[in-house]
Amino acid sequence: MKKFGVIGFPIKHSFSPGYFAQKFADLELDDCEYQAYEIEDLKKLKALVKKGKLSGFNVTIPHKQSIIPMLKSLSNAAKAIGAVNTVSVTAEGWFGDNTDFIGFRKSLSKLKGSKRHTALIFGTGGSSKAVKYALQQLGIQYSTVSRGPMAEYSYADLTEKEIAGHSILINTTPLGSPAMEDECVSIPYNAINAKHICYDLIYKPEESLFLKKAKEKGATIKNGLEMLQIQADESWKIWNS
Repeated sequence: MKKFGVIGFPIKHSFSPGYFAQKFADLELDDCEYQAYEIEDLKKLKALVKKGKLSGFNVTIPHKQSIIPMLKSLSNAAKAIGAVNTVSVTAEGWFGDNTDFIGFRKSLSKLKGSKRHTALIFGTGGSSKAVKYALQQLGIQYSTVSRGPMAEYSYADLTEKEIAGHSILINTTPLGSPAMEDECVSIPYNAINAKHICYDLIYKPEESLFLKKAKEKGATIKNGLEMLQIQADESWKIWNS
């Protein structure tokens, strides 16, 4: 039996176990399984991987960056991004990769067309790093927005002019997820119009509060489900390469 999984905290709402269960059924693979493992402290991870005999695992919030010191090596993409969402377990050690950027890049490419865009990224966590890398590959200039000092803008700095001047708005924060469903990033939504593409990495609920507000202003909206599906498929390719 080949065993895989996803680690994170909290993780009870994870998309991955159901997706991989369906994938294994579609591929008629009865010798593979995929489980979610809720881990708050990475000190427990080595024992879990050994006991569970995992061949590979995905990594989600809050461990995409903190897991890096535990890895033997990183792919070029993971090095450039500074975050890992896919780990391969081998006799030589653990190898880290990042497929989030592929999922986001392919998903956004279907929306952006040939128009020249600039983007605002809300949040500066591990997921935002993959988004930045994807935008660089697409030739899209971007700025980040955060409550901390790591961004070009604070939320207090954002005026209607700034929102109007960036045609792609991307939420990489957890605001709007099931635990925070009634929350969204604090921005001047009145400046959003039909020329905007608003993308939320959250996929559950289907329309976060951020996307609902953007939709009311006529923007094109998209959640993170397709991104997750693509990154999962890319992880599967890595584990089987």
